[in-house]
Amino acid sequence: MELSVVIPTFNERENIAPLLARLEAALIGVVWQAIYVDDNSADGTAAVVKAIAARDPRILCLHRVGRRGLAGAVLEGVMASPAPFVAVIDADLQHDETILPRMLQAVRDGADLAIGSRYLTPEGASQGLSPVRQAGSRLAAGLAKFILRADVTDPVSGFFLIRRERVEAVVGQLSDQGFKILFDIIASQPAPLKIAEIPYAFAERQAGASKLDGRVVLDYLGLILSKFSRGVLPPRFLLFALVGLSGVLVHLAALYAGWSFGLRFDAAQIIAAMTAMTTNFICNNLITYRDRRLRGWRLLSGYVRFCALCGLGLIANLAIADLVHRWTPAWGVAGLAGALFGAAWNYVSTSLAVW
Repeated sequence: MELSVVIPTFNERENIAPLLARLEAALIGVVWQAIYVDDNSADGTAAVVKAIAARDPRILCLHRVGRRGLAGAVLEGVMASPAPFVAVIDADLQHDETILPRMLQAVRDGADLAIGSRYLTPEGASQGLSPVRQAGSRLAAGLAKFILRADVTDPVSGFFLIRRERVEAVVGQLSDQGFKILFDIIASQPAPLKIAEIPYAFAERQAGASKLDGRVVLDYLGLILSKFSRGVLPPRFLLFALVGLSGVLVHLAALYAGWSFGLRFDAAQIIAAMTAMTTNFICNNLITYRDRRLRGWRLLSGYVRFCALCGLGLIANLAIADLVHRWTPAWGVAGLAGALFGAAWNYVSTSLAVW
């Protein structure tokens, strides 16, 4: 087995057989397998893959239940691979599988990583992306290049081929959130990778729907900030902190509304605090922990635990701030110390007890 092709899927039933046919034609002469990693698709994607796998031993389906996200799916697929080389390709037929032999040869010849790049030619991304998506993709690539300080045209590509050992060496440092797993792999290496880029034209999606939304953008920003901090701050904590900052704005808006309607300040403050806490819980459930999203009765019990733990975080915030203020008259330092401790408490405690 020389090559494993990892294919993360979510509601891609109609694209399974066409992609396998294309891989079969492209990889003549290569001993390969396809590892589909399906996030419990509602359209029966996993069942289609398993039916094919029953006839073809080169096909494997990792059917994930209770876990979701492209980065995590890619990592599970890579770690399940027995091959020295692993390719990652989307199931939506937008990546050009015909360049896989060139990517494989580049790695055979000594490269650590071969990237299918949309930006080596002017027309590379013009067909498969709308003008808005093109602008967003180029901005994402630019941010990644700034952090990496590497001469790579498409460091956020979802189409690449890499030596498996290069991923295994850093897997403990990689985030299982978001879509930009390639950027994370490159940024986490202790020494620069030898990278080859192969141009291709990004095609239009043939079936299914795009998974890109605002939450994916936030995930990417969290990953960028995490790598900028040299991994000191995990991406999920940064998303949690961003949600917390939005809660400050909600709190002030609710406080102003209550005061404007003639409520006493203490009553308005309580309503504002509960409103901010509620919006924080909803946003964290939808964004920060969307791969562990609570539903039904678990949503209600999670909300109660979240409020209780954040209440304890507020008490800890005040206590730490008061303690630091006794040591120094700098009220800003004391306030910041309390806020940071409270944020850390809220993040760790709710991560363990709520999500």
